[in-house]
Amino acid sequence: MNPHAMLISCLSLLMGTTITISSTHWVMAWTGLEINTLAILPLISKPHHPRAIEAAIKYFLIQATASALILFSSMTNAWFTGQWDITQLSHLPSSLILTTAIAMKLGLAPFHFWFPEVLQGSPMTTALLLSTMMKFPPITLLLLTSHSLNPTLLTTMAITSAALGGWMGLNQTQIRKILAFSSISHLGWMIIIIMYNTKLTLLTFYLYSLTTATVFLILNTTKPTKLTTMMTSWTKTPMLNATMMLTLLSLAGLPPLTGFLPKWFIIQELTKQEMSSTATIIALLSLLGLFFYLRLAYYSTITLPPNSTNHMKQWHVNKPTNSQVTILASLSILLLPLAPAILTTT
Repeated sequence: MNPHAMLISCLSLLMGTTITISSTHWVMAWTGLEINTLAILPLISKPHHPRAIEAAIKYFLIQATASALILFSSMTNAWFTGQWDITQLSHLPSSLILTTAIAMKLGLAPFHFWFPEVLQGSPMTTALLLSTMMKFPPITLLLLTSHSLNPTLLTTMAITSAALGGWMGLNQTQIRKILAFSSISHLGWMIIIIMYNTKLTLLTFYLYSLTTATVFLILNTTKPTKLTTMMTSWTKTPMLNATMMLTLLSLAGLPPLTGFLPKWFIIQELTKQEMSSTATIIALLSLLGLFFYLRLAYYSTITLPPNSTNHMKQWHVNKPTNSQVTILASLSILLLPLAPAILTTT
C-alpha cells in the first residue's frame, strides 16, 4: 500500500475513534463510527486477494447496517424525548434497537457470524486492529448508555457469546478463526458486568487488548496460519514460542497470570450483585475456551514426532529481538500482583 494512503487510513482511524469516545451528541458519535469503518476497509482489502476483498465487503455491509440502526435509534429517541444527548436514552424501543446495533458492530452473539470470516480474510496486523481498537468506540457507547439498557437482554447476549465463542472455537484449525472466537467469548465477559461496574468492563477490555496484541505480534513474527504450521514454528524462535504459550494461558484466564485478574473481579462483582448462578455459568463456559487455548499452547511448544507434511519446512533463523513484543508479553503475564491496587480504585 502507498505510504501516504496508509498514513491517511491510520490517522482517520485515530480521528474516528477520538470523535466517537469524546462526543455527547448522537450524530457526532455516528460520524466517528462511519469514519472508522471507511478507514479500516483499505487495510482489510490491502492484499488484493479474493478472500480479502470478500472480508472487506462483509465488514462494510455489517457495519453500514449497524450504523444505520444506531442513527435510527437515536432519531427515534429524539423524536419521543427531544434529547440528542447520548446519556439520555430513555425510550425503550430505541434502547433495544441500539443494543442490537452495537451487538452487530462488536460481533456479539447472535450477530457474530461475520467476525471470524472477516478476521480470516484480513492481514494479521489488520486482524489485530479489528479485535482491539475497532471495538473501543462501540463499547464506549454501551458504557455511556448502560443505565438505560435492558439487563436481561445484555445478560442473555453475554452468556450466549461466552458459550458460542468457546463451543465454536473447539473444531477450528485456522489460528485467526480461533482468536476470533476467543474475542467473542471475551466480549461476553465484558458485557455481562457493564450494568453493574463500568470500570470492570474497561479493565477487562484493556487487559484483553494487551494480551491479544502480544499474541498477534508473536504470530506475525513466526508466520503460522494454521495448527499444522504452528507445530514446526518452534524451530525458528523457541523462546518466542515459549512466551506465546504463557500469553495464551494468560488469555485463557489461568492464575497466576494477568488474564485471571478481570475474570476474578467480574465473578466477585456478580456474586455481590446476588447473581451467583450467572457467575457460575459463565465461569464454567470459560472452560470451553480453555480447551482450545491449551491446544494452541501445546502446538506452540511441544515437539511432535516426524510426520509427512505438505508445507515447506521451517528452519531456525536468527531474528532480531523485538522490544515491543518483550514489553507486551511481560505485561500480559505478570500484572496479577497489581490486583490490590486496582481493587482500591474500583
